[in-house]
Amino acid sequence: MQKGFTRRPKAEEPAANHDKNYITPGGIERLKEERHFLLTKDRPAVVEVVAWAAGNGDRSENADYQYSKRRLRQIDGRVRFLTKRIEAAEVVDPEAPRTGQRATRAFFGATVRYANAAGAERVVSIVGTDEVNLDRNHISWASPLGRALMRAAEDDEVLLHAPGGTETLTVLEVRYERISVEPFHVPPESDVSIGRPERN
Repeated sequence: MQKGFTRRPKAEEPAANHDKNYITPGGIERLKEERHFLLTKDRPAVVEVVAWAAGNGDRSENADYQYSKRRLRQIDGRVRFLTKRIEAAEVVDPEAPRTGQRATRAFFGATVRYANAAGAERVVSIVGTDEVNLDRNHISWASPLGRALMRAAEDDEVLLHAPGGTETLTVLEVRYERISVEPFHVPPESDVSIGRPERN
């Protein structure tokens, strides 16, 4: 692309292969940490509550039993989802050495600084769909903005087709650096001790 060239992404043009789950090293670690927590901490605790609640009489009217069984199904569903995402993962390290166009154009893992028509600048990092964090300016490669920026180089103009309309953006810088993904945190709702007697 030449300076001043406006790139119009084709509707059928994929930013990457949809059969793969493109993800950064930090992102795959986060998925693995969550799955490990569910399998080694959360699920065993819920199973224990189910066993305890099952011994408390009529299961059809036992709120602890019903809630815990529902929670167990949720955990198992999440574990299956995480396992599929991990198995389909194609890890792309933004810090890996790049040559040619791969070093100067925006691909998965790029951090891009751009300006809108009003001159307002923004910096975003293009990450996987499991890593999106707008507070950290991490956008998915499959999002409208991610697709607009994909393959663009410094000084290129790209068209962003968003629900609010079409906007022209100017790419100011493309760089590749470490993308810090927020680590997995144990969710507060993982406390499964509801209704279970205290241990002495």
